[in-house]
Amino acid sequence: MEARTHIFVTGRVQGVFFRDYTRRWAVSLGLRGWVRNLYDGRVEIVAEGERSSLNCLITKVREGPSHAQVDDLEVVWENHSGEFADFRVTY
Repeated sequence: MEARTHIFVTGRVQGVFFRDYTRRWAVSLGLRGWVRNLYDGRVEIVAEGERSSLNCLITKVREGPSHAQVDDLEVVWENHSGEFADFRVTY
């Protein structure tokens, strides 16, 4: 079943390759959407795909890359839109 999740990641998540880490996992899971840094130091992710793959991405984002420290994860489930063709880092 296709779904969509909107994630806000708080902690030491900028300057530690978090966006690239997220993009690589999302692509490997067949997800579509984007990841970006926010001005307040958080990382924002919007991803669409199979719900099981999205749950796997959430698990990987919670772990983060080796130099990151994830303090909090806000996950909001939304309606699938089908608007994305791939998964990319955006600015």
